[in-house]
Amino acid sequence: MREDRQRLDKWLWFARFAKTRSAAVRLVDDGHVRVAGRRVDNAAHGLKLGDVLTLALPHATIVVKLVSLGERRGPYEEAKLLYERLDEGARGDASLADDEPTG
Repeated sequence: MREDRQRLDKWLWFARFAKTRSAAVRLVDDGHVRVAGRRVDNAAHGLKLGDVLTLALPHATIVVKLVSLGERRGPYEEAKLLYERLDEGARGDASLADDEPTG
């Protein structure tokens, strides 16, 4: 793979979205990962800087922008440097707040 690219499953594991590399492959194979809005079905898909990933995880859907390629699976603080959250503060129940009466 080119030096400016990284395998999707490897990056998911480095960024701590999956506990193991095989769990990252399952996440992709089960259709829970989108890159630039398109579902990816190949765990070897090459990611590049700036790619936007949508991850349908068990308890949340997360949208991140890839800002760095990983070199290893390090601690959480190091893993957070690999991406930028684009959905910060977004909650699944936000639409309920609109139903409140205004005075």
